Amino acid sequence: MTPVNRTFKLVALLLSPLLLAACATGPGFDTAGVDRELTPQRLSAVADVAEDEQVVWGGIIVASKNLEDRTRLEVLAYPLDRSQRPRTAQSPQGRFIVEHPGYLETADYGPGRSLTVAGVVDEVVDGRIGEAAYRYPRVKPDDLYLWPQASEVQRTSPRVHFGVGIILTN
Repeated sequence: MTPVNRTFKLVALLLSPLLLAACATGPGFDTAGVDRELTPQRLSAVADVAEDEQVVWGGIIVASKNLEDRTRLEVLAYPLDRSQRPRTAQSPQGRFIVEHPGYLETADYGPGRSLTVAGVVDEVVDGRIGEAAYRYPRVKPDDLYLWPQASEVQRTSPRVHFGVGIILTN
């Protein structure tokens, strides 16, 4: 084996865990027992609601409000990608309510933020979107994942660079 091949294999071996760790982003919620075909839109249209349905849903927060003993988030649902991030370029899948026990900072969990939630649908509640009546599946969350804002993390391209640098000193 030539020295160049040996060096290349050593570098590849050392960088492999780093590259794999970079790919492993997102909440990693367990989806065993989750019906991936069940969307908020489908659930709100069903007359007999399947209570205690385990879900992993995500979307964009459209409203957040702190109540006396919980925080209510209204979320516009989108399909999730492999890392469980909402795919906002796809068509929305309805809306759902998350009622988190205790306090969440609504400045962080505010409109426009991406969220993924794992939990149980405990019921469908009647509400309104403007003047229109709407039925919201309500999720009792086991876990929430608030995605970093685009200004915090750029996901447009990989950030791996190779090259030679020169340092000039006076």
